[in-house]
Amino acid sequence: MNYNYRYRLRPSDALEQQLAWTVDTCRQVYNHFLHRLNHTDDTSAYSEQKLLPSLKTWWNDLKNVHSKVLQKVVQRLYDNLSTLRGRKEDGYRVGTLKWKPPGEYRSFTYSQSGFKLKNTSGRTRLWLSKLGEIPLTFHRDLPDDAEIKTVTVKQEPTGKWYAILGVETPDDPPEKPENPERCVGIDVGILKYAHDTNGTAVESLDLSDERERLERAQRDLSRKEHGSANWERQRRVVAERHADLKQKRRDFLHKLSNYYATEYDLVAVEDLDAKGLVELPGNSRNRAGAAWGTFLRMLECKCEREGTHFVGVNPRGTTKECASCGVSTDKPLWVREHSCPACGFKADRDANAAWNVLSRGVKKRLGAGRSESTPVETALPVDTSVSAK
Repeated sequence: MNYNYRYRLRPSDALEQQLAWTVDTCRQVYNHFLHRLNHTDDTSAYSEQKLLPSLKTWWNDLKNVHSKVLQKVVQRLYDNLSTLRGRKEDGYRVGTLKWKPPGEYRSFTYSQSGFKLKNTSGRTRLWLSKLGEIPLTFHRDLPDDAEIKTVTVKQEPTGKWYAILGVETPDDPPEKPENPERCVGIDVGILKYAHDTNGTAVESLDLSDERERLERAQRDLSRKEHGSANWERQRRVVAERHADLKQKRRDFLHKLSNYYATEYDLVAVEDLDAKGLVELPGNSRNRAGAAWGTFLRMLECKCEREGTHFVGVNPRGTTKECASCGVSTDKPLWVREHSCPACGFKADRDANAAWNVLSRGVKKRLGAGRSESTPVETALPVDTSVSAK
């Protein structure tokens, strides 16, 4: 299996200048091959990579950058082009690849060679070809049988440097159970971030204080002269506030997704178009802050790692449908209880939606040719005389 491990780098001032120089040189190489792409027919990543040795004969600075790093720069350009074409084929209106100005190109990658983890005097350091040894905060050990495949060095807008180690382990993920017994359906929202079929309701993360600090920092930034030393210092403060928000949100989502992936055999969730929901008018800030798309990606990845079934279902009508009898009832957003006029079933609005999500998830899995002994009845509430709490 493949994993990414992220560590904070602690470079000296001289090493930090070298890292910044390497990033900027890679940016210039990216722009050079983008220019060739726009003015040359029938190019490919492989054919352009073969030009790198001859490029070094007149661009002497490239001799101070590892060859694999330069090859990944060219590969990055053509990966971006492939992504752009894919979005165009999916019906999106796309433009062209843009020239990278300073500040918008922040990373470079070693692959296969040119890097090594060293333990010097009891402290772990990352050795990078052409750069040397860089101290790092090795807060988490790698798996014993892991092999490092790639190293990406990145500078965040805050100015801090990080190394992302792409490792591969020989172990395959656990087999997913043929007949899952512990099944759960999850309905996501804003007031309650997640409400599942076992009655667990997770409140949304309160980041109001962090947002207020960010807004104050942004107001202070708007009063500075753009490009001045004071402006640059305040820009870093704004970046720190953004990073604080992002870190706390991702920590919350990692813990929540890990809980569901490890506690259950089958997890059914709504297959939400998170980007489309954010673009809807009204309350878009809260929908964007909920980061539903990020949560679903994390949950799917962790389910794959833990050997848990992950089933995404159509979210349409999960709130309106009665989980007991299937009759649809329109409810405005402020009505927080489901009360079926047909069968009398009463439940919390989100709990009812979670039951529908689980029911659809189990049926979808059965429809994919799984064993008929999967307990479909677990997806339906049976006691309609008791309201779900």
